[in-house]
Amino acid sequence: MARSTRTGSPGGARREAGGAGPAPSARVARGGGPALSERVARVEGFTLVELLVVISLITILAGMGLVQYKNGIVRSQEAVLRTDLFRFRDAIDQYYADKGKYPSSLDALVSDGYLRKVPPDPFTNSSDTWQTVPAEPDPANPSQEPGIYDVKSGAQGTALDGSNYSDW
Repeated sequence: MARSTRTGSPGGARREAGGAGPAPSARVARGGGPALSERVARVEGFTLVELLVVISLITILAGMGLVQYKNGIVRSQEAVLRTDLFRFRDAIDQYYADKGKYPSSLDALVSDGYLRKVPPDPFTNSSDTWQTVPAEPDPANPSQEPGIYDVKSGAQGTALDGSNYSDW
């Protein structure tokens, strides 16, 4: 059995007794570590190009997510606007069916119990920006105030479907 001895090399390599030295693939540089060509080949990590590709992909995906988030907010505001307009119009129709005339103001719908409160416009965040459409005057009673026939949004801008908010 061959006896193993420790040599005085800085790397502390073991050498078999009677052996001819380290194998050619295990060359040791002067400082005790692997040769320079072997150290360069073993470097681990990412290259600059790989990092730039990953960062650009993350940026593109984050940008797409931000656009979807903003469109989602606008879609929800549009849904609230459509619902508010439907409730206004339904309350105006109920008021007309009950009283035989259109309400004189939006506050009349609240005071007579057809609405709990005048909701704020989701785009202007104000309940004072609603645009009212007056009813046609009654030919049988021209001195009577015409009242409110319809309500539209006072928001300026275009919806995601291309229509104006003020036309809804």
